[in-house]
Amino acid sequence: MRIVFFGTPDFSVPSLKQLVQESYNVVAVVTAIDKPAGRGLQIQSSAIKETARSLGIPVLQPKNLKSSTFIEELSTYNADIQIVIAFRMLPETVWNMPRFGTYNLHASLLPDYRGAAPINWAIINGEKKTGLTTFKLKHEIDTGDIILQKEILIENDMTAGELHDQMMIDGAVIVLDTLRRIETGNEKPLPQDLSIRNHKKAPKLKKSDCKIDWYEDADKIHNFVRGLSPYPGAWSKWEEKTLKVRKVEKSPQIRLNPGELFTKDKKLFVGTSDCALELIEIQLEGKKNMPVEDFLRGVKSIPKKLGN
Repeated sequence: MRIVFFGTPDFSVPSLKQLVQESYNVVAVVTAIDKPAGRGLQIQSSAIKETARSLGIPVLQPKNLKSSTFIEELSTYNADIQIVIAFRMLPETVWNMPRFGTYNLHASLLPDYRGAAPINWAIINGEKKTGLTTFKLKHEIDTGDIILQKEILIENDMTAGELHDQMMIDGAVIVLDTLRRIETGNEKPLPQDLSIRNHKKAPKLKKSDCKIDWYEDADKIHNFVRGLSPYPGAWSKWEEKTLKVRKVEKSPQIRLNPGELFTKDKKLFVGTSDCALELIEIQLEGKKNMPVEDFLRGVKSIPKKLGN
């Protein structure tokens, strides 16, 4: 089959490499336009673009997915199927173009956690398991018929970054299996049950969503911190500066008021609604991420409390 692959970040890379390694005919890759990034705001290409170039695959970078120029160029590749992983929403003229349709890899067990940040929200909500789903695209986002699903256990201290990396590798396997089923006619699509109104959601995270509420209990804050680590990062206020909290551990033996800070034996503790949390890794605005012991050596005084 002639395959056009849509993707942008690192999450998409193993799947593209796996398809090429297994001798699938990836005729083109569609990815985001080059953008300025980093402190120097230098123009950078997406991870998928760099991978496609190294594999000798033509790259398309449309600014507008609905433009007639892009649609015409895409049609010249005569794709039998399109694979979408970590890419923006496609217009119908694009996803309906191939004869076998367009298939997406989503980082949750659909229909739960439809949306832009399924990995983060699963950990924030304290889930013990999540998974991967491949499904066929249709009009409503993340609602198409399911082809395959794979459950993944979430360990107690697992961060969003660690779960992302595991899903990135497992995703390549499920994408390959999905393609094999489609080309042999054994995909057996299963409609999602969309009748239940309380499916868990995974909306895009805004900065305001990542602010720590120290009046929550320690378990909830622990899940919140690891669900936002390393990106976009849970945060609080250290006097007038933003403090990103990367890692915490429960300290049941210590009791403090919510947000109250306490230092002992080169350790830093903060209060919650029940027991304290020990801050393990933090990043003060303008500084690098570092262990708390290193951080304490560089500060002259400790405020009484975190927060506004």
